[in-house]
Amino acid sequence: TLSSKSFSNGEAIPAKHTADGENASPALSWSGVPENTAAFVLIMDDPDAPAPWEFFTHWVLVNVPSNVEELPERIPTTETLADGSVQGATGSGGTGYFGPSPPPGKPHGYRFVLYALDSVLASAPGVTKEAVQAAMAGHILGEAQLVGTYER
Repeated sequence: TLSSKSFSNGEAIPAKHTADGENASPALSWSGVPENTAAFVLIMDDPDAPAPWEFFTHWVLVNVPSNVEELPERIPTTETLADGSVQGATGSGGTGYFGPSPPPGKPHGYRFVLYALDSVLASAPGVTKEAVQAAMAGHILGEAQLVGTYER
């Protein structure tokens, strides 16, 4: 199970967690971790993004240690975190969390998906979501999803 103190599943993401606000990553926590989990991967994307940005990548966090059960608010956007986690590339070309920033109009849904893996991935800072997804193939023990919405 993946949850946040910042917003509930299916609810609006507060402005401070968006590019229109402070661009602060939300606090996340999880439970029910599968046995033999070696590491976690977190991917946040926007499946409602228009072409050519379908599934726009907002956050890729790789090799979160298996003993971690939560991420505090405001994770730094450094390439590597103190616990050894590696941050990948966003659709904006940056590294680390990039909050929602949809075009004006309809609300967008933002998926936070946490994957429990049976191994640590060989990943360098700035790795793409697609490369991480390919590397995870055959190593996913379980996954949990949290969705938040945002509209300008």
